[in-house]
Amino acid sequence: MAFKSGFVTVIGRPNVGKSTLINAITKEKISIVTPKPQTTRKNVKAIYTDDVCQIIFLDTPGIHEPKTKLGEYMVNAAKSTFSETDVIIFIIAPKKSDQIPPEDLHILELLTEIKDIPIILILNKCDTIDQNTAGDILSHYSKKFEFNEMLAISAQDRFNVDSLKHIIINYLPEGPMYYDEDQITDQTMREMAEDIIREKMLILLSEEVPHGTAVEIENFKQRPDKLLYDIDAVIYCDKESHKGIIIGKGGAMLKKIGTEARKSMEKSFDSKINLKLWVKIKNDWRNDNKMLNKLGYK
Repeated sequence: MAFKSGFVTVIGRPNVGKSTLINAITKEKISIVTPKPQTTRKNVKAIYTDDVCQIIFLDTPGIHEPKTKLGEYMVNAAKSTFSETDVIIFIIAPKKSDQIPPEDLHILELLTEIKDIPIILILNKCDTIDQNTAGDILSHYSKKFEFNEMLAISAQDRFNVDSLKHIIINYLPEGPMYYDEDQITDQTMREMAEDIIREKMLILLSEEVPHGTAVEIENFKQRPDKLLYDIDAVIYCDKESHKGIIIGKGGAMLKKIGTEARKSMEKSFDSKINLKLWVKIKNDWRNDNKMLNKLGYK
């Protein structure tokens, strides 16, 4: 069997399980995962390699109606992958209403403009519904667009994940290995550290606070005499009240965020971490072009 390789863009509205699916296929925690929408802000490459293929997944921010310049960046980042991909996976998830969500209708409109790229519809979180309901949901979407394949899965339980992987391989062209076989992402350690800190804030803080935060690594250095990294990071927020929540009483919440982030970094980087966090207010940073550029949202 000839070696196959290619790029697979994973799109969908926020919080449908895009990152969870990619982590399940690669069997690595490459993209951060939380129960909250808009966890992913930048395109992240996750690389799966075995004896017969190399799949480069493009994990994209959720496509939504943007309300800030950061939101515009996220949506444009997702759309930009359409021109550099071999396969598109459109992930949906069950909703209480029988109607197709407006965000998904918008994505379906975008897909009508794409030519000659296989598009696979994936219904994730099928463990939360019965088989008949899953079939009805897929049928609703198939009336709006002619997909190359449709499949119901549960990324969290790994149900049908291997079946999806085989479907993807069937649509990939023969090609070279683009990355070394032991490489699992194109992210730098600095970028991964920023995401890990933000992941812990999304998990530990109240609903509205983390979406108004950003993380910048100001110092990332390995000590010359040992496997230990000194990392200094700034958490930006756009409200004085949010700064108080992030720091917590007596600094307790900031300490908890730092402790959880440090543990995850030590596991990911296989080294000791000395992590220091600061919190600064930057009003309306999500609409500040200079600030967005500084944070890597270019």
